[in-house]
Amino acid sequence: MVKQNQPNQRRVVVTGLGVVSSVGIGWQEFWKNLLAGKSGISEVTAFDTSKHDIHLAGEVKGFNPDDFISHNKMKGLPRGSRFAIAASRLALKDACLKEHDLRKKCAGVVLGTTMGEIQVVEQMVKHLYVTQKGFKAIRALMYPCNLIPSNVAHYFRVTGQNRILGNACAAGNFAIGYSFDLIRQGNADYMLAGGVDVLSRIAFSGFVRLFAMSKDKCQPFDKNRKGMMLGEGAGVLILESLENALERGAKIYAEVLGYGVSCDANHMTHPLVSGVEKAVWKSLRNSSVDITDVDYINAHGTGTTENDKAECQAFHNVFGERLPHIPVSSIKSMLGHSMGAASALEAVVCCLSIDRSEIPPTINYEEKDPECEIDCVPNISRKHPVKLALNNSQAFGGNNCSVILGKY
Repeated sequence: MVKQNQPNQRRVVVTGLGVVSSVGIGWQEFWKNLLAGKSGISEVTAFDTSKHDIHLAGEVKGFNPDDFISHNKMKGLPRGSRFAIAASRLALKDACLKEHDLRKKCAGVVLGTTMGEIQVVEQMVKHLYVTQKGFKAIRALMYPCNLIPSNVAHYFRVTGQNRILGNACAAGNFAIGYSFDLIRQGNADYMLAGGVDVLSRIAFSGFVRLFAMSKDKCQPFDKNRKGMMLGEGAGVLILESLENALERGAKIYAEVLGYGVSCDANHMTHPLVSGVEKAVWKSLRNSSVDITDVDYINAHGTGTTENDKAECQAFHNVFGERLPHIPVSSIKSMLGHSMGAASALEAVVCCLSIDRSEIPPTINYEEKDPECEIDCVPNISRKHPVKLALNNSQAFGGNNCSVILGKY
């Protein structure tokens, strides 16, 4: 699929993928385990969950920051920044880019998050009210969420635009869309774009109090789904101009064709069908593609009753009779909901589905829901040629963002 860009607008491609997730670190392990339908849900070890009746999440186990962070002065960074640097380093390596390559061109960092470095806040509270260390132990400059992309930029000496986008669970897609615009309009040559979030007691307790969590497994689109599972991780994509990628002989995973955004402006947690639908339509129009071009949809698919129902209805309204012929899967069934990292990791999946002609499954699917009439690729991955993928994401506050990725 080739998009007809406006005059003087550059085409944008994905040339590197970096992943930190509960099913694998590095896209190769991540992809292998997704295709195998492996669950990354396990007992939470990051904090005590004994006061809750839920004890499982998509926690990243076996992550060693020393494998990725060599600068001694940055080894004490909070977990979110560590994840972001690790995913960025993996993406840069995958794109065959060095630090000096970034400095030769205009490069920037745009990341999305929901909670930022929330664990730092938890440590502050602990020092103030539990231990005897008090104010002396507080490192206030470690918390502000804008420091996550700043730490990435500092580590790799990236001096272009640097932003954090707080659009909650759609933030990764928003970051990709923003980075796409920068490159397309000639304001950047390389962008590290994606999202990051970490497990925290505050986030976990908050979602438990919303009564939105399942006790045992996430079952997107299943009739008896009981809710989401929380997760953590980071996904970073290297975006660059097509001209630049061709000049340096880079591998191209996919082309970013466009995106669409909307805000329901209705309810903090219950999505509106019309809002989701609007974002999808905008992404198609912005990408100059038709509903007949879409080969795969990576759904937001949280496993909550309202989200799955609204998302499926929106897809029906947009794709009509063609929807049963489009595979629609949710990797949150395996990863849990990694908040700001979710749609970035799902964008990685879209790129790999395009590159590898395979689609990961929606696991834990047991009984069909008449209100979710889709082909959700139940339980087993599928060989399927994908020339164009739609990555859909939704967030608290009714923030929706859909990104279209196509085969170059």
